[in-house]
Amino acid sequence: MITEAKKRINISVSKEVNAAVASLAKRDHVPQATKVSHLLLLALEIEEDQVLDALAAKRDTSRAKFVSHAFAWR
Repeated sequence: MITEAKKRINISVSKEVNAAVASLAKRDHVPQATKVSHLLLLALEIEEDQVLDALAAKRDTSRAKFVSHAFAWR
């Protein structure tokens, strides 16, 4: 079994955030660190989506060149 190297990150959070994470971790039966890691991955995906949306919006002009779905996925 190959395990990936993990990097520990120490952060300080408010009591409210800590309580929310603790509640979510308890609900999902996972350690708090696992829950925070999962939430961070979700946040990164949202950030990526926002960047890609901004790029798409910039390219979406009246002079944009369109290609068919079949051609684009060949």
